Amino acid sequence: MKAKFTGILLAACLMAAPFVHAQDSTSTEKKGAGTEMKDATKTAAKDTEKGAKTATKDTEKGLKKVGHATKTAAKDTEKGAKTAAKDTEKGTKTAAKDTKKGVKKGVKATGKGMEKAGQKTEDAVK
Repeated sequence: MKAKFTGILLAACLMAAPFVHAQDSTSTEKKGAGTEMKDATKTAAKDTEKGAKTATKDTEKGLKKVGHATKTAAKDTEKGAKTAAKDTEKGTKTAAKDTKKGVKKGVKATGKGMEKAGQKTEDAVK
């Protein structure tokens, strides 16, 4: 029984050895304040550089999209202006035709009234 117990205890110690070793390998030495500041400065510089590169890329992409949108808007505006000009021209022609018709009808109506008035004047004179 002692042999079994010893074997189990030995196996448990061997299994625990990697855990104990891993915990011991962690550095417990402290860095000086100067070293920590240098490390923090380097890290901040790297992060800032990465951020600047990312911001530059994003800005370029954004400017390209704005440029494309501006071109599209200019094309749409040009098309709209042409369509509006055509519609205005058609509307002007139609309005001119209607005005001419209205003037002719008005003149005819006025002419008929004048003829009737002229007859009435002649009849009154007789």
